[in-house]
Amino acid sequence: MQNTEKTGRTLIDGSRLMIEALARAGADAFIGYPITPANLLYLYGSQRMDLMLSAPDEITTLQWMAGLSATGKLPVTATSFPGYALMLESVNMAYMMELPMVIILVQRLGPATGTATCGAQGDLLLLHGSISGGHPMPVLATSGFEDCWKLAAKAAEVAVRLRTPVVLLTSKEEVMTQKSFDTSLLETIERVDRPWYSKTCCSYKSYKPGNLVPDFLPVIQKEHQVRLNASTHDQEGILQHSTTEAMENTRRLEEKVINRMNEYIIYEHDIQAGADTLIVAYGITASAARDAAASLRRKGKPTDLLVPASLLPIPAEYLDILGRYSKVVIAEENMNHQLATLLYGQQIPKNIQLVNKLGKMISPEEIIKEVLP
Repeated sequence: MQNTEKTGRTLIDGSRLMIEALARAGADAFIGYPITPANLLYLYGSQRMDLMLSAPDEITTLQWMAGLSATGKLPVTATSFPGYALMLESVNMAYMMELPMVIILVQRLGPATGTATCGAQGDLLLLHGSISGGHPMPVLATSGFEDCWKLAAKAAEVAVRLRTPVVLLTSKEEVMTQKSFDTSLLETIERVDRPWYSKTCCSYKSYKPGNLVPDFLPVIQKEHQVRLNASTHDQEGILQHSTTEAMENTRRLEEKVINRMNEYIIYEHDIQAGADTLIVAYGITASAARDAAASLRRKGKPTDLLVPASLLPIPAEYLDILGRYSKVVIAEENMNHQLATLLYGQQIPKNIQLVNKLGKMISPEEIIKEVLP
């Protein structure tokens, strides 16, 4: 890998940027089972994290991550749909036990094992329904090398601050493609400290909330008893059926993600004077959308651009922005317009135009064709 001191320019891929950013943000363990196209994340994680465990399968991966998180570590894994499908029950367990962790989900073409070396944007609705009961789990989506850096760090921060699993959504091309990139442009990452409960005046309750999120204590300390429970429970972590306190605790799991995620709404809204058309794209398709918007502007067609990074829960701001335009074009690499469905349900307004593709990346020209009359 060549590097120029003055510019910091080097040949690099998104996988290395993600792992380095996570390590600097405080992630200290990588647990994984290799799967295409997440293999580079597995490799770099084994080289960069303080602890690396090679699990025999994806179910074990999440179970080990939960155990490490309970001791105070911030674990990371990387997978694709087949692996994530096996992790799903344990993701729900970690969500209910309120254990911070980061799952990098590298999208590839499905269904099932699909095509391991073909990219896609087909997992958004899966993530929307990952938690039983329909509860939201934070999902951030990268749309370039800068995002691979800053959103990886942000995923670590959200996981710790909200005590929850967080998914960093990406795709094959974003994590495997190498290109020349100026690393000196990357912002400094501050380590996310994981504060511990420190009161000595009273007993510790594992799930007593403060600003919707309980104070954390690792199971390895000896001052207080810590109960972690993946079944319905009260503030002490004691198994309950449907008592008032237990139901309030379950409601809080949803409320903390929806309300506290307002602290982490990240998106790019590129505005041009006089524009009545908006292009919306996330992930790998955002690159084509940026090129399309730039080309349309050169042609004399004022066009705005929205690239959402915070995907779940869907921020209300997105609908507010979309409502300002007479024409909106939503582009995503799937055949069933998953982002549009999350935004509008089954009644997509007539002024919303959709650009979709299966098995191939969307080109700027395909977006431009939908914008121009």
